[in-house]
Amino acid sequence: MKRFLKYLSLGLLSTVLTATPGLGADRISFYYPPFGEFSLSVNSLEKFAKEGKIDEDFSFYASRATPEQLAQLRDLLQQRFNVTPTLVSQVTYSPVGEQVMQRLGTLLLTGSRKNGFYAIRAALILAAADKDGLTVVNLLRKFPTDTVRVNFTEGLKIVDDLSQLLKKRDEVVAFIQKKSTAQAANYNVNFAKQLDLRSPGKFRWQKKSLELNDISRNRRLPIDIYLPEAAPQSQENTSSPPFPLVVISHGIGSDRYSFVYLAKHLASYGFAVVVLEHPGSNAERFQQYFAGLAEPPEPREFINRPLDIKFLLNELQRLDNIDPTLKGKLNFQQVGAIGQSFGGYTVLALAGAKINFSQLFRDCYPNNSLNLSLLLQCQATELTQENYGLKDDRIKSVIAINPVDSSVFGESGISQIKLPVMLVSGSQDIVAPTVPEQIRPFTWLSNSNKYLVLIENATHFTAIEESPSDNGALPVPPALLGPNATPAYSYLNALSVAFLETHLLNRSEYRSYLQPSYAQYISKAPLNLSILQSLTTAQFNQVWDEPIPQAAK
Repeated sequence: MKRFLKYLSLGLLSTVLTATPGLGADRISFYYPPFGEFSLSVNSLEKFAKEGKIDEDFSFYASRATPEQLAQLRDLLQQRFNVTPTLVSQVTYSPVGEQVMQRLGTLLLTGSRKNGFYAIRAALILAAADKDGLTVVNLLRKFPTDTVRVNFTEGLKIVDDLSQLLKKRDEVVAFIQKKSTAQAANYNVNFAKQLDLRSPGKFRWQKKSLELNDISRNRRLPIDIYLPEAAPQSQENTSSPPFPLVVISHGIGSDRYSFVYLAKHLASYGFAVVVLEHPGSNAERFQQYFAGLAEPPEPREFINRPLDIKFLLNELQRLDNIDPTLKGKLNFQQVGAIGQSFGGYTVLALAGAKINFSQLFRDCYPNNSLNLSLLLQCQATELTQENYGLKDDRIKSVIAINPVDSSVFGESGISQIKLPVMLVSGSQDIVAPTVPEQIRPFTWLSNSNKYLVLIENATHFTAIEESPSDNGALPVPPALLGPNATPAYSYLNALSVAFLETHLLNRSEYRSYLQPSYAQYISKAPLNLSILQSLTTAQFNQVWDEPIPQAAK
């Protein structure tokens, strides 16, 4: 994240421009009171990017940067972003993209000191269409206005606010880790002699693929069912048909292959697992949208996603009566749900959380937050304000991984959930930040059967397995992927089994695996694992509201 901040500040420095009419930016200039206005030629930056040479014009700035910062700046200037003009156009003309452009336009102003929204969008599209592609230098060359100024004071304020937020986040993460470690010391279990839930179970399983058609909503739902085979009678602690049912909901721009590893693992423990695709927000929809062949995902997805799973369960109950391969195999009295990101929202809605329109309007008008997930959550303000009845009583427990929920549900929405809930969070998640989207909402849950799973150094993408078809529609920079995710897969495998065995099947012998001591036992650096079952609002506020020590600033 420190590197991200350096890139951000260097990026701000290198996108303040003065342009020659019709030719694009010729010089970069920024105004920083009380020191006045400074400028730098684009030619100097281009020479530095291509040859690594620092001319007289650039030397004033280069002398004030470390060798590491200069190397990072050169890397940034050399980076070519492989995006098509169609993709750039589709994104920047979408409701979310326009929000981003408007926010960026408050930093990059026109010569008349107006929001640079249109100039930025035009430059991005023109640069993407150019033979040299979208680079920082080419973006400057394509800037269409005579003069573009940066609101450098505002830029530094944003960087400072973000820095303060990250310091507070780190304090909260450290507090949770310390609390988890202290609780682990009071619970002595020799897990080396216990069943290793990270390893596959004893069940064999078969995969069955179907496509369900909800005619009333014009939605086709591809699904894969991982169905256990009946275990021999001689095996102990195993299930027999009908098998408990688990539904997995993917995140935005993803697909049903994202959690195949988890589906297979749960099936090996006797759970029938169904993974579906949400056609309004899956990878295929985004690919079509980026190619100019479809409209952007609609706010109605906040309603359609939970309805997809309701329809899925209805159809499976119908097929249970007529399909011999499914008849008697699925237990609709024992249904759990797992979701990641937008899928996390989906399963929390099914568990009873209600959309909180008053909270949404408070947070979204205006949206000045550094929480990126609000770009998605604020789309729900376009929905008709009504009670959508998304809760499904067939679902008895849920696991939400990196959920987005702080504004769309708020405290009043989250507190209505009465089921066992596990929230899984990554400390380095910048898409659905750990503090506002998982840690604080954890304190709002009213059911005592709740668990906060914190994976240090994990990002928003750590839990997602790369699709074998490489079908992901949203390209993720390697720097945002985080450390090798293999340990995190094993954490989710083990904890999902323990949580569902405990709270879906009422098998108390698995409860020990949900203790902080088990997290400590299976934890592997740098993805250090912590578990808490209790965190009050008062405890959270005590850490969050405590002033940052001067030495940490």
